[in-house]
Amino acid sequence: MRKKLLVLLLYILIVGTANAQEKPQDAPIPEAEVFTSTQTVRINGTTHSLKTRAGTLQLKDENNNPIALHGFTAYFKEDGPSKRPIIFAYNGGPGSSSYWLHMGVMGPKRIVVNDPGYTKAAPYELVNNDYSILDIADVVMMDPIGTGLSIPIGKAEGKDFWGVDQDIRATSLFIMQFLKEYDRLQSPKYILGESYGTFRNAGVMSYLLDKGIALNGVIMVSAVFDLRTLTFPPNDDIPYVVYVPTYAATAWYHNKIANKNPNLEAFVDEVRKFTEEEYMPALYKGTRISEAEKNQIAEKLVKYAGCSKEFWMRANLRVQASEFFNELLRDEGMTAGRLDSRWKGINENLLNQFATTDPQSDAISPAYTTGFLDYFYRDLGVSKKLNYKTSAYSSPGFKWDWSHQGNQGWGTQIAINTSIDMANAMNKDPNVKVLIMNGYYDLATVFYGVEHSIDHMGLRPEIRNNIIMTYYEAGHMMYTHMPSLVKFKKDLADFIQDTSKR
Repeated sequence: MRKKLLVLLLYILIVGTANAQEKPQDAPIPEAEVFTSTQTVRINGTTHSLKTRAGTLQLKDENNNPIALHGFTAYFKEDGPSKRPIIFAYNGGPGSSSYWLHMGVMGPKRIVVNDPGYTKAAPYELVNNDYSILDIADVVMMDPIGTGLSIPIGKAEGKDFWGVDQDIRATSLFIMQFLKEYDRLQSPKYILGESYGTFRNAGVMSYLLDKGIALNGVIMVSAVFDLRTLTFPPNDDIPYVVYVPTYAATAWYHNKIANKNPNLEAFVDEVRKFTEEEYMPALYKGTRISEAEKNQIAEKLVKYAGCSKEFWMRANLRVQASEFFNELLRDEGMTAGRLDSRWKGINENLLNQFATTDPQSDAISPAYTTGFLDYFYRDLGVSKKLNYKTSAYSSPGFKWDWSHQGNQGWGTQIAINTSIDMANAMNKDPNVKVLIMNGYYDLATVFYGVEHSIDHMGLRPEIRNNIIMTYYEAGHMMYTHMPSLVKFKKDLADFIQDTSKR
């Protein structure tokens, strides 16, 4: 028996050794691939010729090991070294590619949608983007790993990129390596993020500065820095407070309040005063609030944000976003948009407490998706063998790591907040300026939440003055609204021209 066992062990050893020898070597590291074309854009009567590159850059880690093919589309006015401003732009998610900003405001072409209604099916209208920033700056549209053409390579895996800190690092590595690859180290530098892209921005500006890359400016489109302001965690009154002005703006737009102030800005200022002086102190009392005061606050909420007094009382004066935009238009059988509350769509179940769909997203997504893919493969000449992923959500194992290593001794944060990173960068570089662009009707990232975050960054007055706030009578993607698109271009152009001067 012992002899048979020894023979069996010897057999396993020999076969195992043979199999190990027959195991194929690691697959070769794929090379980057870039497709070039010439695009044009006509702005203010002048036609600009753009040398365009769409494809990937082989991203390397700090030890020069390849870790990803990072997708991008770059529009350059000229080849070679240039001191023309350059903007690195991306959307959010996390897990979204950059095609929303690309086809909405940043690129030479833009998709036309029916604002604020439902856009009909193809053929979609792709027009010259008269309001692109490409007359003033070069633009690089970035697609985070798992989106666009971006994939991990070598020994890297998706989890190495899918997290707050992992994403900040990868984005920063791409920017640094791109600047070197395309001889743009001496260009005035900007990063522009939308939604989660602003949360990313706050970390990237700090990361780059620590690596010796100072930015001229940072642009935040529909910003969020403190995740508490969006997530409605238990026993935290902050999100309920910061949402009320946007609830009010939404009710104002849909005529759900009586005797409304005809001036939106003045109305919003009145609501800000109410939230700070009456609503917030009332919530702070918790169950100590008297029934009389509770009734009084509920009546004020009806005055400013619509819905019924019974609704606010049943909610204990605390209403989450998806509850509000499902309730406001319930009597019409409709629900208001999350990304842009000017939109409204059919409420499929009037008994629902929470909204089950976002009318704005439903209304414009097909136009943006199909229109962009047609442009990407046909106009930019990208190989149709390459699959462009509009999001990373379908990627195997996609799961976001929400932990974040804070600055200045904060340690790992429980309530994730990258305004700490932004404050750190602004204090270290008092020349950098930040432009924050807010939509009054954005129920995804509310403007009053941004204001709260900025007011609690602990900045000295002269540093706080480096933050510029602009507001638009539209939502999360304010550039779908023509008057806001015009204002967006002017505000962005003024910011870049001011901050790129020596």
